[in-house]
Amino acid sequence: QVQVVESGGGLVQAGGSLRLSCAASGRTFSNYNMGWFRQAPGKEREFVAAIRSIGLNTYYADSVKGRFTISIDDSKNTGNLQMNSLKLEDTAVYFCAVGVGYHLAYVSSGYDYWGQGTQVTVSS
Repeated sequence: QVQVVESGGGLVQAGGSLRLSCAASGRTFSNYNMGWFRQAPGKEREFVAAIRSIGLNTYYADSVKGRFTISIDDSKNTGNLQMNSLKLEDTAVYFCAVGVGYHLAYVSSGYDYWGQGTQVTVSS
């Protein structure tokens, strides 16, 4: 059974940094996307960032471009989301997802496996 587990969330002041981690287990992944989505209270889940395992192409939402960096360790099926210069509006539950094969990285329906989410709270 595939499991996706996020870690690293927490409370941080505006302008600070957090590093989220994602670990996928239960099968060997090749040719996949690892993506991060977030959902704030009362809002729909939105795309944050994604990376392709082949070629390591990265994709970012405009709202986080230049502040967030996504990476993966393909050999371990793990990934990270480095979040710098955090803003109040970054407060949300952050979800890691893994999608096998080629699909649009920013579309949530293309992902096969999801974690339970980790809370990120940015305070003033």
